[in-house]
Amino acid sequence: MAGQIPQRFIDDLLARVDVVEVVGERVKLKKAGRNHSGLCPFHQEKSPSFTVSADKQFYHCFGCGAHGNALRFLMEYDNLRFPEAVEHLAARLGLEVPREGADDPRAQARERKRKEGVNLLELSASFFRERLKMPEGQGAREYIERRGLSPEVVRDFGIGYAPGGWESLKRHLGEQGVAEPVQIEYGLLVHREDSGRTYDRFRDRVMFPIRDIRGRTIAFGGRVLGDAKPKYLNSPETPVFHKGRELYGLYEARQANPRLERLVIVEGYMDVVALAQFGIRNAVATLGTATTEDHLGRLFRMVDEVVFCFDGDRAGRQAASRALETVLPQMIDGRQARFLFLPDGEDPDTLVRREGAEAFKDRVTCASPLSEFLFEQAAEGRDLERLEERERFASRVLGAIGRLPAGVMKSLLLTELSRRTGVDQSSFESLMSRDEAVVDEAPPAEAPPEWADSAPPRGEAPGRGRPAAGAQASLGQMARALQLLVHEPTLVERLPEDDDWCDQSDPDAGLCREVVRLLRAGGYRSAQVLLAHFHGTPEGERLASLARKPLEMPRGVRGTELDNWVAYFQRHRQRQSPQQEYDALLARERAGERLSKEERQRLMVLLTELKG
Repeated sequence: MAGQIPQRFIDDLLARVDVVEVVGERVKLKKAGRNHSGLCPFHQEKSPSFTVSADKQFYHCFGCGAHGNALRFLMEYDNLRFPEAVEHLAARLGLEVPREGADDPRAQARERKRKEGVNLLELSASFFRERLKMPEGQGAREYIERRGLSPEVVRDFGIGYAPGGWESLKRHLGEQGVAEPVQIEYGLLVHREDSGRTYDRFRDRVMFPIRDIRGRTIAFGGRVLGDAKPKYLNSPETPVFHKGRELYGLYEARQANPRLERLVIVEGYMDVVALAQFGIRNAVATLGTATTEDHLGRLFRMVDEVVFCFDGDRAGRQAASRALETVLPQMIDGRQARFLFLPDGEDPDTLVRREGAEAFKDRVTCASPLSEFLFEQAAEGRDLERLEERERFASRVLGAIGRLPAGVMKSLLLTELSRRTGVDQSSFESLMSRDEAVVDEAPPAEAPPEWADSAPPRGEAPGRGRPAAGAQASLGQMARALQLLVHEPTLVERLPEDDDWCDQSDPDAGLCREVVRLLRAGGYRSAQVLLAHFHGTPEGERLASLARKPLEMPRGVRGTELDNWVAYFQRHRQRQSPQQEYDALLARERAGERLSKEERQRLMVLLTELKG
């Protein structure tokens, strides 16, 4: 059901479930005094450092620092979004999850539509699986046998067959009461505008269901048996399927091994399935699109290493270059990206059959690290003995390094660039600092006048002693504080106990208060967990945009930066007249924003003061 889950229900739910039971179903635990201990499921270890406390209803790993309550564990371990984790815990207790605003007819309609789509696609997947067993599926079964796929792999990936008739699925779904417009909306029927005719999108094809992380069918891919074009056909974008977010085989990889360490990105369905046939169960495929930031964000939440697998031809190299550009901003310390180029004329399907599983695994293990591919690509076609060519080489590498988050990797690449070019590393660092200063020196359009009397003491880092507006000049004032919390949720511990410091007149004030409340209630350290709570809402889009925007300041000064913003807002509020504060609150309420209980009380107090 659409709408936010009331906090009181979440609090009651956590009070009624036992974190030891939830964790114990997924991790082998042993009693250790008043607590339970086991091997941490979030990093590799040989001796237990993972503890679950029945008294505190809390888990903590002394090795990697992972910690939280039962909801947090489900989100991190099962890779569930916040609402899904709540639904899971509620189902254990036989509870219905309430939603604020659930009586909104539009919300009810959206929820009915989502369930209708999921049920329709599952019904279609079942139809395709049954048709594979029928006499009409003989050709598809022969194709599957020629490709060497075992019944177990066919079962695990839910492979089926779409009959060759123009209306086979259409008639089947119609008999189940599914209207044609719904079948069209979810990509199962094609509608011809010129004739008004509708017919099955997938005909005479081996069918691969595309599943989300929970195993629900959200789309299909079909491989033609004859000579028809295209060879592979995907579902179009629908209300439940967005190809820039989903990856084929990710659900199956998680089912095969919940503690994956590495994922290999290949090109197509048959590559994923063929590798699985040879016991390589950690491959996923993009769905007719290049790897996106959303793809990588999802993968890096599960594993620390991603291997891109490409053909060794020119097209493969170009695809690898695009993947490099996409992955660079994701490379925080601890993550790895590698690039595997296959021999000419080979793909993972043909290569694993010719060489065997162990040889293919060796290729993956020996794939080029990101750093090696970066330098190789920048040097391609250049004579580095020539000064001008060395300059172009260094500029290209510097541009890539500039896209990396601050960290050890960035420093090591600068050191390596210095070694390869003979230019002192400090010179490169100066060049990068100068480029960054072009942004930092932009005049702050919204800079508060108070900053002039609170300039930072000599020798302190930028941003210390006052909010550093330069790199964030395009954001509103509350948005800058909110962005700090999104990028580093643990900063919430520095905030005052009450939320009076929030600037009531700022459009981001309500969202900032809600974020602070959630961070305190859940003890979250991960921005992804925070974003998951707001997923699918306008507030979620706002937070996601702030998360995508780089935070141009060192980690060590972010706490002071937030302190300075809070101090500024508090000074600003002290100077604000009751009439101004009343007008700001009233304007937000009239605009449709739901004020908190404290804000409504404050509104009544101000009204009394003004009328008195």
